[in-house]
Amino acid sequence: MERPTPPWINEIPEGAFVSYDPTYPTGKYFERFKKDESSGLKYYYFDPTENGYAGKDEYPLLVFFHGTSNALEGELCINYSGAEMYASDDYQKDLGGAYILIPLANEVRGENGVEGAWNEEYIEPVTNLIDEFVSKHMTGCKAKVLLGNSSGGRFTFLVSEKHPEKFDVIIPVGSHLIPSDDVLDEYDKNNVTLFLAICKHDEFNPFNEIVEPRLEKISKMKRSYIFTPDWTFNGDKGIASINFGVEMGQHCLMNEIQMNLLFDDKTPMDKDLPKGLTGWLAEELQKKDS
Repeated sequence: MERPTPPWINEIPEGAFVSYDPTYPTGKYFERFKKDESSGLKYYYFDPTENGYAGKDEYPLLVFFHGTSNALEGELCINYSGAEMYASDDYQKDLGGAYILIPLANEVRGENGVEGAWNEEYIEPVTNLIDEFVSKHMTGCKAKVLLGNSSGGRFTFLVSEKHPEKFDVIIPVGSHLIPSDDVLDEYDKNNVTLFLAICKHDEFNPFNEIVEPRLEKISKMKRSYIFTPDWTFNGDKGIASINFGVEMGQHCLMNEIQMNLLFDDKTPMDKDLPKGLTGWLAEELQKKDS
């Protein structure tokens, strides 16, 4: 099938090539997820104790916020949110087991497009859902980690800005919102770790205008990591292109997160993260324990 030529094709480095599909599987781990409902929201979840891990007192909880329209895709939302591969044996092993929660926004298709995407009105229902999930499904919670893609990345910031005391690590991906200095200072006061991930060629978020001016402050936080690659790659080391009416390959940095920031040959996408995101996260959670 002939694929559209991305508009940035003349900007890529010499010798680079375009890759049109992620190399990780879609649907391989759907059967490991269950569906439930609470606080007026449906959600998918993964329970490590039902997938080979002992029923010990505490595991970390990874909460993934999907992008706009993904809640309308049924089980595909598990993959589109970036969560599916984190239920795989390898990723779970790196983390020593972890629960996964994927809240679903109450999205509908209206006359003007998708309505009901993540916004400020969801903050309290989602916060309540997380608390209720821990109470219902977990014996205890070692740490709460928020990850979000696109509008879900923005929502990751909104939830943690309102309740910084409730969360340990936040990983917003492709967010057009970066909080004020005062909010970042509150993260520091509450020992929140910020892992900021956004591509310099993001089609929706002008890097030089909204991201670069904030990097110095973020770099000076007590607990932060900045991941701003020049291009978004797939596992085959090709530059990602996804065109469904609008080119958004570089905006889909969650593809790299779901690849665990490792190429198919297991070389790192970031030289400072040789063990990928799960390795970094496991070390970060261990620091918080000490």
